[in-house]
Amino acid sequence: MNSIDIRLINEKIQQESGFVEMITLEMNKVIVGQKHLIDSLLIGLLSNGHLLLEGVPGLAKTLAIRTLASTIDAGFSRIQFTPDLLPADLIGTQIYSQKSEDFVVRKGPIFSNFILADEINRAPAKVQSALLEAMQERQVTLGVHTYPLQEPFLVLATQNPIEQEGTYPLPEAQVDRFMLKVVISYPNKDEESLIIRQNMAREFPRANKILSPEAIIRAREVVKEVYMDEKIEKYIVDLVFATRQPEEYKLPEYKRYISFGGSPRASICLAQASKAFAFIKRRGYVVPEDVRAVCHDVLRHRIGLTYEAEAEDVKADDIITGILNQVEVP
Repeated sequence: MNSIDIRLINEKIQQESGFVEMITLEMNKVIVGQKHLIDSLLIGLLSNGHLLLEGVPGLAKTLAIRTLASTIDAGFSRIQFTPDLLPADLIGTQIYSQKSEDFVVRKGPIFSNFILADEINRAPAKVQSALLEAMQERQVTLGVHTYPLQEPFLVLATQNPIEQEGTYPLPEAQVDRFMLKVVISYPNKDEESLIIRQNMAREFPRANKILSPEAIIRAREVVKEVYMDEKIEKYIVDLVFATRQPEEYKLPEYKRYISFGGSPRASICLAQASKAFAFIKRRGYVVPEDVRAVCHDVLRHRIGLTYEAEAEDVKADDIITGILNQVEVP
C-alpha cells in the first residue's frame, strides 16, 4: 500500500473521529479520572465488542455505561444478576393473552442498546448462557420466533473480585466472548476530592446527547478501514503464539505457568481493538504502541493459569508484560 492511500485514510479518520473528543468531554463531566475505562468503553463501542469489568464496588462502573448511553441517543438497561434470576427475566417470555386467545411475546430488558449486567458471576449458568448467547448471536429466540437485537448492542458486565461467596465463576469459553476484560483501580487523592465535591454539589452534572446510534454504526465501518501493516499483523500473531508456545519465544519458564493460551479469537480481538484505539487517537494506521496499549485487556482473561502460577502468585498480567518485553517490536 502506498503512502498516498495512507494519507487519504488518515484524512478520512481525522474527519470521522471528531465525535470521540465530544463523547470523552461529556463523560468527563460526570466521571472523574478513569481515562482507561472511558477509552475501553469507546474501543468496545467502535469494534462491536463486549466488556467485562472487574473492580471493587463504588468505582463508577454503572455510572460510566449509563453516561455513555446518555451521550448516544440509545436505550439503556441495567440487570442486577442474583442467584434466583431466571433466563426469562433477562430475555423475556411468552404470556397467554385471553383477549387474543394466543401467546404474546413480552420482551425482556436484553432488548436495548446498552446492557449493564451487574455482578454477572452472581447468577447461575443458565442465566449466564442466555446472556452470552445474545452477545454472540445478536439475537434471542422466544418460542418458535427469533428476534434480532438492535444495533449498536453493547454488553458491559461487572464482577466483584473480593467477595466470592454465592458466586458462579464464568467458564473460560464464556469469558472468551468478551472482547476486553478491564480491571479498574481506585482514583488518586485529587480525583477523590473532586468526586466528593461533585456529589455534594446542588446539582450532579449530566452528559448531553451528542450522537445518534446510526453515527456509531457508520463509525464502525470507518474503523475497519484503518490501515494495518503486515508487520503489525505478524506482531499480533507472535504475541498470541507466545501465550501458547512460550519456549519458542525464549520464555521457557512460562511453560509451567500457562495451562492454555489465547485462541484465534484473541488475535482477531487484538487486531480490532488496535484499529479502534488508533481511531480514538485520530490516526488512520496502526502502530505497535496501539497493540501494546490494548494487549493486557484483550489477553488477560484468555490465558489459563496452572496451579503452579497460583501457588507462586504469578498473574496473567505478569505473563503478558513478560511477553511484551520479549517479543520483538516491528
